[in-house]
Amino acid sequence: MQQEYTTPDGGEVAVKTKGQAEAEIAEAVVRFEREFMGRGPVETRAFLIDDMVLIRLKGVMTPAEKHLAAAAEGERGRQLIKEVRSELLERGRPQLEAIVEDVLGARVVSLHTDVSTVTGERIILFTLETCPRLQASVSEGRG
Repeated sequence: MQQEYTTPDGGEVAVKTKGQAEAEIAEAVVRFEREFMGRGPVETRAFLIDDMVLIRLKGVMTPAEKHLAAAAEGERGRQLIKEVRSELLERGRPQLEAIVEDVLGARVVSLHTDVSTVTGERIILFTLETCPRLQASVSEGRG
């Protein structure tokens, strides 16, 4: 049974382990990518680091984007891919922030992102107002 605590605004938030929170965020981001961006990544991992959430998505580029990035005049194509993906993510920003805030019970302060047109990997970084309150996992509690 998970413990609960009261947030400053009086809401109850279930305390999760770090691993549970990371898995929830990763799964929700995959759903977002499929629904909002039109296709999901091949692999997604989320990492909680103090007051930051780092999400690593592998295999996010479409076949058309891969061709555009590999073309002889690839520099222009790579820049276009980065610009479009950045703009799309900015449009979905409220949904992504809500995902993180719902899972962690901490307000998102900022979002940073980039996509590698070489590896097809995307990184999304959220900074939070406070460190999320997480329950120690069984393995963390052992000395």
